[in-house]
Amino acid sequence: MVNTSSSFPIVSFIVVARNADKYLPDLFSDILAQDYPKDNLELLLVDSCSQDKSKEIMEEFAADHPNLMVKVLNNQGKILASGWNVALAEARGDIILRVDAHSRIPDDFLSSNVRRILAGEQIVGGPVISKSPRGLWGNLLSLAEKSKFGGGVAAFRNLGPSRYIDTLAYAAYHRKVFEAVGGYDERLVRSEDNEIHYRMKQAGFKFFFDPAIRSFHIPRSSLGGLLKQKYGNGLWIGLTMGIQPRCFVMRHFTPAIFVGAAILAFILGVGWSFWPPLVLLGTLYGLAAFVFTVVAMTQAPSKVKPFCIFLPAIFLLMHLTYGVGTLIGLMRAPYFRWRNRVYKLPWPIKSGK
Repeated sequence: MVNTSSSFPIVSFIVVARNADKYLPDLFSDILAQDYPKDNLELLLVDSCSQDKSKEIMEEFAADHPNLMVKVLNNQGKILASGWNVALAEARGDIILRVDAHSRIPDDFLSSNVRRILAGEQIVGGPVISKSPRGLWGNLLSLAEKSKFGGGVAAFRNLGPSRYIDTLAYAAYHRKVFEAVGGYDERLVRSEDNEIHYRMKQAGFKFFFDPAIRSFHIPRSSLGGLLKQKYGNGLWIGLTMGIQPRCFVMRHFTPAIFVGAAILAFILGVGWSFWPPLVLLGTLYGLAAFVFTVVAMTQAPSKVKPFCIFLPAIFLLMHLTYGVGTLIGLMRAPYFRWRNRVYKLPWPIKSGK
C-alpha cells in the first residue's frame, strides 16, 4: 500500500503478553516490516505481570524506536480480558487491531486490514494459520491442531472465499464497534472473545473474512502444554455458560458430548453388561480418527509421515481433556454465575478520544 501517511487512519495495534519473551522479538520484527505508514501506527504493548523478560523487551523496543508511537502498559489483572481493556483505554486510533504475542504477520497485514475497513466493513480478519514449530513432536502437534478433527474446524482457521462468518481471530475493528458494545468481560479468564463477539453481533456488527489477510499462530510445542490449553479452553466454555450461554455454537460442545456419551456407554457396560453402545462409539471414533490421520499425513513433511501413527492417540487426548474441562465447567457454572452476579461491564474506550 503506497500512499502518503496523511491518507490513512491511525491504527492502534495491541499486543498483550505474559511470559512471551521467546516470541516478542519476531513479532516486533514483523511490525517494523509492515508497509503501512509508521506515522499512522500506534503500538500499545501490554505486559501482564510477566516473570520473564517480556516487559524488558517491550521497553527496549520502545527506547530503540523513538520515532514510533509506542506505549508500554501494565496489566495488573494478568488475564487477557483486563489486558485488552487496559489497551483500549489508551487507544486513540480509528482502527483497533490486536494479535496474540505468539503470532507472526506478513508485511501487508496492517494495510490489508485497513483497506477492508475503509471499504466499509466494521470488523475484518482472515485465516489464522498454525505455523509448524521445529522438531518432530512439534510438527505432530501442529498437524493435530490444524486438522478439522483436532481443532481446526472454525471458519477463520481455513481458507475460502471472502464472506461473513461467525467469528474471527486477530481481527481489526472500527473504533465505533467498541464504543457501541464496551470492553471485555473481566470475569472471564478465557472465552472473552466469544462473549464480546456475541455482543458485537447483537449490536448488528458483522465479521468479514478476507482470505488475503493472513496471519500465523505458533502452537504449543509440548503435549503437556497443548493438553493444559485444551482443558482450560473447555473449562471456560463451561463456566462462561453461566454468564452468557448464547455466545457458543455446537462445535464448542462436541468434545463434551463425546466424553459424556463415553461415560454413559461405559456405565451401561459395567452396570448392565450392555456393551454395544461403547463398542459402536469406539468404532465410529476410531474410523474418524483414522480418516483424519490419513488426511493429515498428506500434509505432513516426509520425515514426519511415519510418526503420524501417533495422531489418533493425540486426537483422543485432546478431545478427552477438552471435553472433561467443559463438563467440569458446566457443573461449576451455576456457582460461578452466583459468585459474579454483581458486575458492571467495563467501558474503557471513549468516543472522540
